[in-house]
Amino acid sequence: ASGAARPRAESHGDLTVDRAGMLVTHRGRPVGLAPSELRLLLALSAAPGQVLSRQQLLEAVWEHSYHGDIRLVDACVKRLRGKLGDLGAPRYIHTVRGFGYCFRSS
Repeated sequence: ASGAARPRAESHGDLTVDRAGMLVTHRGRPVGLAPSELRLLLALSAAPGQVLSRQQLLEAVWEHSYHGDIRLVDACVKRLRGKLGDLGAPRYIHTVRGFGYCFRSS
C-alpha cells in the first residue's frame, strides 16, 4: 500500500473542504468557486481562529503584495460569503475590524 494516504476532507459544520480534491460542499451540495475564492477559503480554513491580515491574504491568494489591491481581498470575501450563504451574519468568515479576516467553523 502507498504511504501517501489521501487526507480526509475537513468538516466545518455544514461546510466541507476537501483540500486534496479541491472541492467544497455546503450542506452536501458542491459549491462552484472561482480559483481565487477557493484559494482564499483554503488559506483561511487552514488556520481556524487565526486572524489573517488583508496583506497576508493578498500574498497567499494572489501571490503578490501590491498594497493598492487590498480591496481585492474584501471583494473576494464578499463573493465567497455569498456562495456559502454566509452574508448577513457570517458564520465562517469573520471580519476582524482593523486587522483582517478569521475563519471559524461555528
